[in-house]
Amino acid sequence: MNQHDFAALLTPGGRALLDSLRDYDPARELAVATRLRREHPAELVSAALGQARLRQRAVAKFGAEDAYRMYFTPGGVEMATRASVAAYRAERFAALGVRRLADLCCGIGGDAIALARAGIEVLAVDRDPLTAAVARANAAALGLEGLIEVREADVTEVDLTGFDAVFLDPARRGGRGRTFDPEAYSPPLSWAVRAARTTRCAAIKTAPGIPHEAVPAEAEAEWISDQGDVKEAVLWFGTTPGAFRSTLLPGPHSLCPPRTLPDPEPGPVGRWLYEPDGAVIRAHLVSEVAAGLDGGRLIDPTIAYVTADELRPTPYATAYEISDVLPFNLKKLKALLREREVGVLTVKKRGSAIEPEELRRKVKPQGRNAATVFLTRVAGAPAMLIGSPAPATAPAPGPAPAPAPAPDSEAGSDSGSDSGTGTGTGTAPGSDPASGTAR
Repeated sequence: MNQHDFAALLTPGGRALLDSLRDYDPARELAVATRLRREHPAELVSAALGQARLRQRAVAKFGAEDAYRMYFTPGGVEMATRASVAAYRAERFAALGVRRLADLCCGIGGDAIALARAGIEVLAVDRDPLTAAVARANAAALGLEGLIEVREADVTEVDLTGFDAVFLDPARRGGRGRTFDPEAYSPPLSWAVRAARTTRCAAIKTAPGIPHEAVPAEAEAEWISDQGDVKEAVLWFGTTPGAFRSTLLPGPHSLCPPRTLPDPEPGPVGRWLYEPDGAVIRAHLVSEVAAGLDGGRLIDPTIAYVTADELRPTPYATAYEISDVLPFNLKKLKALLREREVGVLTVKKRGSAIEPEELRRKVKPQGRNAATVFLTRVAGAPAMLIGSPAPATAPAPGPAPAPAPAPDSEAGSDSGSDSGTGTGTGTAPGSDPASGTAR
């Protein structure tokens, strides 16, 4: 889609055509396009069908009410901030007393929309002509043009005088896909930090895998997850220098201790296993989660699983009741699952080289029951923990899980390397634990 095609979509005829495609089935696109071209120009039909597909994709991020009124580009849908995350950030800016903000690298305007809805006047800037036109159309479509000014310009040339705050979302994709080097962002992180220092407060959106050592000393680093998925990291200026925060949505639930705790001592696997949220792990706050439990401890010094003997609710981790702690042994696992008639198998891994899909193919789960298997390390040895999600309320205290028998000749035959997350001491980019469910 070029600017001419997009302009045609904004005409009364273009909007009516696009609105008529709200419920169209992309699988029937050829038939739909053939019918519509009898009444409309081919270029307009092609642009409308493409935009209809983008709106359907955008529902997951923006909700149906907004998505079917907004306009998108293919890259804009992919890179736009999820509405729930943008709304949370806008509320933080509003709580800081921000009234006028420059949104640099605004994309299709997702963050600008949330900021305007929080009552903040926004200058939204993007250097791409089509992207800026889409952002301008979105502000008008949602009735926010009075609070959002969209400017097509190079963000490095914008005068930030008179703004309370700046929000920067540098492009993290190049010609070869995603880039994990902050200095390869466009503009580079170093430039974004300099721009952030020119206003009273600021926020820079970065990839979740940003190394802790890349965080400026005067910044607060916040990792945000939504529905259990880590979405982004944000460097805040003008808030709490040197702080590390994990925020979980919906909620929000924020964990931001005045100082980080040392890693807890590892110990035996108790009745309950806690899987910290990815934002907690990225922020290196696993120790804080363990401290909030009764006797919380790690199962291994290098693995971010916390265990305890009693169930204590926490928004920062998902709890599982563990019934078995065994040395890794594929044949024994297959036999155990067959004996318990497990057909719905969720596989999670941290510190194991085995992939969940590979395990499922080998054990071939069948039956009417469900179970969760954790492929991990316990006290340095490859292990498999079997359990199920904790109930909503804590049960009466019960016995600890069955202890692991002595390893046999097959146990530990595939220890692999730690491809999952570590403890509160660090996480490599892209190393979030793999999991899945087979039915």
